[in-house]
Amino acid sequence: MRINKGNGWAIVLIVLGALILFGKLTPLLGHLMGYLIPVLMIALGYYGIKRGNVTLGWIVLIIGIVSLMGKLAWLIGPIIAIGLIIFGISMLSNNRNSRRRY
Repeated sequence: MRINKGNGWAIVLIVLGALILFGKLTPLLGHLMGYLIPVLMIALGYYGIKRGNVTLGWIVLIIGIVSLMGKLAWLIGPIIAIGLIIFGISMLSNNRNSRRRY
């Protein structure tokens, strides 16, 4: 059997997929796979869009983005709250600066 340059990655992906499917790597990589799969879906959707399969690419990209947002919801909420606080403070400081000019 001849192994070409591209076949090495294919074999690695097949072995990794089989190990995940059988649950052997789940204790080690279970938490990581929850983030990795949506990121890979985003990359695959982007690749599909660039290669010309626009409809399927956008579908996979949107599903990946929604999945990743669901996984990162614990982080997105506090970031939005901090952004709102900073925006509110900047609005207050702009109001004070504009009143001093008159």
